[in-house]
Amino acid sequence: MDHNTAHLGDEDAQGHYNFPDASGHFGIYGGSFVSETLTHALEDLKATYERYIDDPEFLREFHHELKYFVGRPSPIYHARRWSDEMGGAQIYFKREDLNHTGAHKINNVIGQALLAKRMGKPRVIAETGAGQHGVATATICARFGLECVVYMGSEDVKRQVQNVYRMQLLGATVVPVESGSKTLKDALNEAMRDWVTNVEDTFYIIGTVAGPHPYPMMVRDFQSVIGKECIEQMPELTGRQPDYVMACIGGGSNAMGIFHPYIDHHEVTLIGVEAAGEGIETGRHSAALLGGVPGVLHGNRTYLLQDENGQIIETHSVSAGLDYPGVGPEHAWLKDSHRAQYVSVTDAEAVAAFHHCCEIEGIIPALESAHALAYAATFAATLPKDKTILINLSGRGDKDMHTVAEFDKLHPSVK
Repeated sequence: MDHNTAHLGDEDAQGHYNFPDASGHFGIYGGSFVSETLTHALEDLKATYERYIDDPEFLREFHHELKYFVGRPSPIYHARRWSDEMGGAQIYFKREDLNHTGAHKINNVIGQALLAKRMGKPRVIAETGAGQHGVATATICARFGLECVVYMGSEDVKRQVQNVYRMQLLGATVVPVESGSKTLKDALNEAMRDWVTNVEDTFYIIGTVAGPHPYPMMVRDFQSVIGKECIEQMPELTGRQPDYVMACIGGGSNAMGIFHPYIDHHEVTLIGVEAAGEGIETGRHSAALLGGVPGVLHGNRTYLLQDENGQIIETHSVSAGLDYPGVGPEHAWLKDSHRAQYVSVTDAEAVAAFHHCCEIEGIIPALESAHALAYAATFAATLPKDKTILINLSGRGDKDMHTVAEFDKLHPSVK
């Protein structure tokens, strides 16, 4: 496939997967539940996206930035030693950690920032949990000369001091959010309030496949470069597509980025790994698909962690990027339709896999990615050696050093 001319969305001439519909629904999920103030802004955004997504000049600039600024395509790496140690399936990593800024987030941010430029919006806002989306947004705003304001829960500010400083170095204003659980959900709430107030000159770059239409579709399409590269790269490495594709799930953008191009490859099993925190049975987790029920939050209908009165329950994960009470609506549809499977991994299991990957493969993964690694390691051992597992290594773990060190002090037996 020629990445410089390929449409970023769906091709459905043969009746292939073609969600969302015109109103932004993935089955019963998705849609747009926002105030009247934002309805016009979302319609403008949708019209702009539809205008430029097939525009040759837009696509040329998007792929030029991915190649020369981000460093794409990111390679696929055979984790040979780890595969041998597990004694089962062969494990491969899609190395999104090697992107400029250290995660997959930059792919989507470039696409949205190019739309902001074309819409004449000089001010950009964003929300962030682990800080990687904030860093990516601050980076591209510096690259394009845009004002940047990033909302971040004050709890995450403490957990991700390094990324906060990186954003500030890049010229962004970081606004700590003190409301609620002081994590990603609350940062998104404050970013929405800012957007309502400053909608005329402000572009909101959402970092995941959630929020009101067209964000889940748009973010997915920009991130789909991940899976499109894999579809070309895996046959070069193994002679065929993988048997299993895995990724961690918070809001779900890194997972949709690798899942979406594989949806019509029905021989490939898609597995998303949620954050079980201290155990789903404890209630201290972030596994919305496994432990939640459908509801409406942040402008879309999806699976949410909520009580019997519909109030959002506070979440927990050792990983700031997975600490969110919902999930992208496309994941909700993939779960209900059984096209993808969803499982969970605890904090302790993720941290153990983090250490294992460091020591066996010489790669320091993000704690988010370590959830997928933890499940893959256990699962691989149950499979024959001729099976292959492709994991989206969505980011690097520099940002998580302090968190892992603190966890190790409290749980010395985990490592």
